[in-house]
Amino acid sequence: KNQTAMNEFILLGFSYGLQVQNLLYLVFLVTYLVTITENAIIILVVKRSHHLQKPMYYFLGNLSFLEIWYVSVTLPRLLFGFWSQSMTISFSSCMTQLYFFISLMCTECVLLAVMAYDRYLAVCHPLRYPAIMTDKLCFQLSILSWAGGFSISLVKVSFISRLTFCGPQVINHFFCDISPVLNLSCTDMSLAETVDFVLALVILLIPLLVIVFSYSCILSTVLCMPSAQGRRKAFSTCTSHFTVVIIFFSATLFMYARPRRIHPFNLNKIVSVFYAVFTPALNPLIYCLRNKEVKEILRKIIS
Repeated sequence: KNQTAMNEFILLGFSYGLQVQNLLYLVFLVTYLVTITENAIIILVVKRSHHLQKPMYYFLGNLSFLEIWYVSVTLPRLLFGFWSQSMTISFSSCMTQLYFFISLMCTECVLLAVMAYDRYLAVCHPLRYPAIMTDKLCFQLSILSWAGGFSISLVKVSFISRLTFCGPQVINHFFCDISPVLNLSCTDMSLAETVDFVLALVILLIPLLVIVFSYSCILSTVLCMPSAQGRRKAFSTCTSHFTVVIIFFSATLFMYARPRRIHPFNLNKIVSVFYAVFTPALNPLIYCLRNKEVKEILRKIIS
């Protein structure tokens, strides 16, 4: 009762010497520009090529669009902090950043599950695939991914924003994430923590179960194929997505599926850099380098 609620926070970011900060500024700036360029190219290629007007590439375009906004929620603010040496952020801006970051992350969870379901239908039910995965269903599944992610995030952030924060005002992170923000609350946060944990399990485990089921069926179907060439072709359509799933879910499960606040150790910050900064830059490379159709279209466009 004797403490005053805070209206702004200080993002600790990366508290190193000036030379190291200049190097980090350059690395994050190049990563941001590369991520935007890569994903914009994928969207352009998918929209311009008639050969890529398929459900798999429709969802890939959705994922690339999401990745552009995913890095744009955190990196511009971090780069501005490096440039201006001012790491303060208002309470409303912090909650807004938290909302959009969690929304996009939740949306990606559902979208990756939808892409796994698409691969399941393509491999396990190839004859029925065009009749099932219609343009209408593709649109509905994409809307479900975006609506589900943003709705769950709204519930999570609404509970967090009701808490009182009263010092210290330093967030040991480079953006407003759930656990570092909860660490600053001076009121009972048990309800907010419980809601956050339960919804984190829902948005992570249900898509993960869909992915595990889909790939179990895919593996069973592929191993029963008599032709080695057929098996290679089936696996080649799934390896890119499966690689992205492993990278994304291993990091997010470590960060968010824990039933207590994560203490602000630097390990959490490093993991956050990996999935919030570098993974969106790696995903387009994974899909392009492992996908012959995309590589062929890119060659034609460049030539």
